[in-house]
Amino acid sequence: MKKIVLLILLSAGSLSTQAQALRMQNQAQFDADNGLQFSLNNGAYKFGLGGFIQPAYRYSTTENADAMQFFNAKRSFFRLSGQAVQEKVSFLIQTNFSEQRPLLDAWVAYHPSKNTTITFGQKQTFVNNREMLYREDRFQFTERGLLSEQLSVSGREFGLFFESRYGENFGIAPMLAITSGDGRNSFGADSRDTDLGGLKYGGRLDLYPLGYFKAGNELYSADLQREESLKMVVGSAFSINHGASHALGEGHGDFLLYDNKGKVSLPNYRQLYIDALAKYRGFSMLVEFGNASAAGLGENYEDANAVLLLAPQQISSLLQLGNSYNAQLGYVTPKGYSVDLRYGQALPEFANYTNSLMTDTDSYTLGLTRYFKGHNLKAQLAYTLLNRANVNTTVAECMLQIAF
Repeated sequence: MKKIVLLILLSAGSLSTQAQALRMQNQAQFDADNGLQFSLNNGAYKFGLGGFIQPAYRYSTTENADAMQFFNAKRSFFRLSGQAVQEKVSFLIQTNFSEQRPLLDAWVAYHPSKNTTITFGQKQTFVNNREMLYREDRFQFTERGLLSEQLSVSGREFGLFFESRYGENFGIAPMLAITSGDGRNSFGADSRDTDLGGLKYGGRLDLYPLGYFKAGNELYSADLQREESLKMVVGSAFSINHGASHALGEGHGDFLLYDNKGKVSLPNYRQLYIDALAKYRGFSMLVEFGNASAAGLGENYEDANAVLLLAPQQISSLLQLGNSYNAQLGYVTPKGYSVDLRYGQALPEFANYTNSLMTDTDSYTLGLTRYFKGHNLKAQLAYTLLNRANVNTTVAECMLQIAF
């Protein structure tokens, strides 16, 4: 009997030791910054589940029109991420269930070194303006500004991406991308709906003349981490989309043009951006310039019979062409209260052409934000005055954001 009791005690002790070792190898934890994180095999493999929701109320009025009200879940994001540390591989899948086409990001990345990342798949590209680099839960206002609205849709594309950074006191971050040129989910609904045109080539170069921001503080425009010394990044991005058939190069098949032999001949769509972001003790300033132009245009026709010749200014009725500007200032108090101001302007390439997609527009926005726990839990108010082609619109929006 004593032998049996001793055997039971030894077995229980062994199971307890194994369970403790298993807990050390496999851990799960939750925080609002990263969601639910699983760590397996002593941290060799990591998986994460997270997301956020944005219930919002929006009220807008336009001259000579009825007021409009919206109350809905503006965004409902869910993401699954993972990392194999020893293999230097990571992945991300992210969806927005407030959209009819929910898939936003789906990529796999290889990290050959600490400062180099090579990504293949669908992701938020870096060849747009700086505000378009920020994730949707990290906005300084309830929505992106006029420049982003004029020259981008979601900012996501499918392709190959190379990112790197060098230096410490003076940082340099070169980036290159080769994508389908047809935006996200670009391969169409079925085998008959294929990509059109050629590939899109682009790159960005960011300079940090005063060194890098605090870890994570460069992922949004507000200075939530309150830089003790002045930090700034100055950057420029350029891309050329060979054979665009969408107004912003983030889709395909919206229009077709032909040469004098009746073959499809699509224009090249070019975008150039210059931007700068500075932060210091809660203050932040972001300035951006964007230009969109068309190239590769010769003798183009609107029909395959080569009868309707496309006039030079008519290309602006098919592609979003012109200049756009954005400037915003903000201050976050140590207790998480923020006041932000933003001005945006859009100027079409053909100012006197009434069918131009881009129209003369001015936008003024006042934003108030209470950060309860950074971008993970915040409440935002925004009031915007918009003058588009001499028609005034007023928009007021209230939004709550909860990350999980």
